[in-house]
Amino acid sequence: MSNYKEERPWGAFEVIYEDRFTKVKKIFVVPEGKLSLQSHEKRSEVWTIIYGGGEMTVGDRVWEVKKGDVVEIPVGEKHRIENTTKEPLVFIEVQWGESFEEDDITRYEDKYNRA
Repeated sequence: MSNYKEERPWGAFEVIYEDRFTKVKKIFVVPEGKLSLQSHEKRSEVWTIIYGGGEMTVGDRVWEVKKGDVVEIPVGEKHRIENTTKEPLVFIEVQWGESFEEDDITRYEDKYNRA
């Protein structure tokens, strides 16, 4: 499936490519939007920031990200991003692993009460 878009409380994502080996999403985070602190047991991800910026968390590390930054997220690692700007934050997420289903998400904290 490709070109599938889904709204979320923090913004939206669009699946732009998918096959049995990988899934690629374009993710839009509204100003002050914050993804849940989460992990995946069946996939790794690489995020490439293409517009805007914010605060990235991977494991115990927290740092500012901006356009052009690339973040690797290993299987099982807690992670999230928050848009700390007044502009949209957009990044490309490339997933690879055993499963790309939305049910491979363990949430630890969530601004929108989904944990």
